[in-house]
Amino acid sequence: MGKNSKALSSYERSLEIRKIALPPNHPDLADSYNNIGVMYGNMGEHSKALSSHERSLEIKKIALPPNHPGLATSYEGIGWAYINMREYSKALACYEKVLGMYQTSLPPGHPDMVRTQNNIALLKKKL
Repeated sequence: MGKNSKALSSYERSLEIRKIALPPNHPDLADSYNNIGVMYGNMGEHSKALSSHERSLEIKKIALPPNHPGLATSYEGIGWAYINMREYSKALACYEKVLGMYQTSLPPGHPDMVRTQNNIALLKKKL
């Protein structure tokens, strides 16, 4: 609806409330950073999006097991930011990590795995 700045403001307020109510490495904080990253990406502020997704990943690495699919969301956000910044080799590295996680946690042919394989193929074509 073209209200990215209002959504961003709401996500930022939510993050501030969560920072008060939750321990510093709670997964819900990671979700807030991810949502903020998505909004920055939608607004074309890709370096800010990257920073938010990286913060989300830092929290998830502490809060979740190493191959947890929840980590994949952060890596995808980081990869998407790199794509928008035209840093395709960095994006490819992220999506390859995502694929590895999905291969250990999802059944073959799962839509998330297929989407990731498609993204990898598109990135390899760009490179």
